[in-house]
Amino acid sequence: MLSNRKEIHVEWGDCDPAGIVYYPRFFEYFDACTNALFERAGFRKAEVLKTYGLLGIPMIDTRAQFYAPASFGETVSIETRIVEWGRSSFRVEHKLFNGEVLAAECAEKRVWTVRDLVASVRTHIEREYSDAWVEGEISNFRAHDSGHLYFTLRDKDSQIRAVMLVR
Repeated sequence: MLSNRKEIHVEWGDCDPAGIVYYPRFFEYFDACTNALFERAGFRKAEVLKTYGLLGIPMIDTRAQFYAPASFGETVSIETRIVEWGRSSFRVEHKLFNGEVLAAECAEKRVWTVRDLVASVRTHIEREYSDAWVEGEISNFRAHDSGHLYFTLRDKDSQIRAVMLVR
């Protein structure tokens, strides 16, 4: 699976009064490392958001375990990898090292929203098929009071649900 390693220098503002990294900052580090992972694969966040009309890639679950502190002035190294791709989500794991010591681990699950998926499919279809015609039998036809038409277009092997909106 896809993986990346990123070094982060611990700044004064990352630390609590004791001079160690305040734990929420680790989650900022991990988020930056997920972004770096996608950039390494050629997907710059700003371009992906614009191209596919995404607002972001929401995190729906995150958990971390902390084993050793990191302090102001140190440089930590974070190994990030995608451990699972699903149809609408993916899981990322991070391992943060302070020198050779495993200092923290994090697991996160992120999802593609329906809006994101529709935008992605639309962009792909428009790029691949600038002028597409589809032929098939109409079934499950419903006309809504608003004037919108809902139906299924199908042939012997496949079907696609469709809607025609009134403007």
